[in-house]
Amino acid sequence: MALRGNLRDFTVTQLLNLINLAHKSGTLVIDGSNETAQISFRDGKLAYAQIGQEDNHLAAILHRFKRLSAGQLRAIHLRADHLNDKELGLLLINAGYISQEEILSLLQSYFIDVVRRLFKWVDGAFQFEYNLHPPADRIPIRLDLENLIIEGARQLREWEQLREEIPSLEMGLKFLDRPETSIQKMNLSLEEWRVVSYINPKNTIKQIASVTKLNDMEIRRIIYGLLQAGLVEVVRQGSTPRVEILRSPVTPLFKEKQISLVQRLITRIRSI
Repeated sequence: MALRGNLRDFTVTQLLNLINLAHKSGTLVIDGSNETAQISFRDGKLAYAQIGQEDNHLAAILHRFKRLSAGQLRAIHLRADHLNDKELGLLLINAGYISQEEILSLLQSYFIDVVRRLFKWVDGAFQFEYNLHPPADRIPIRLDLENLIIEGARQLREWEQLREEIPSLEMGLKFLDRPETSIQKMNLSLEEWRVVSYINPKNTIKQIASVTKLNDMEIRRIIYGLLQAGLVEVVRQGSTPRVEILRSPVTPLFKEKQISLVQRLITRIRSI
């Protein structure tokens, strides 16, 4: 029976569980909104993963995990670019630079990271290709899926909670005027700062997600955190006409003389 459908109806975690239980061999292809991902399996175990056009050759992965410097990576591209991953791995092992066990461990960490990123995908067509296998020149792994399935199940519960707390992205947000709140004490990530810079009752959450390039789960997680921190509140769209997000992302909501959280946020964002 062909395995195909959409992530709206069947999550990545559920697909992994099915492949694991059925000991399937082949490649799961997922066409997301911006990228295509491929996850290959052998007898129900993770063997390989690729997302978009990201470079997942052995040299690039070793550089990602700081086992190769930028200079060493350039040298490999210049002098050993003709070698495939298996040949390069054997060369590095024979030179005593790295062990086979460490190569497999780093590949495993990278492929796990790819699958973890796919847990955030909530929309996209998928199809399981029984005759599609990893590229022959790459180094496959054999990783049990149980721990990944458990982790994915936790994220699925989080996603369900976020959808319950923020059921629609067609809503605006505004800051609560809390002069006593000290912006210096806020420990926000770069992505959170970017979202904060676009908060305005005229901008919907969906628009903010689009301009900051965050998926549904990521934008909901950030907005939920801001709501729980008491920094923003939801504004129902309807009375305020919707506008497109402009180059100047934040429109001051209070008079200039009034010391407000929004003004301090703007000052802080400009200083980053």
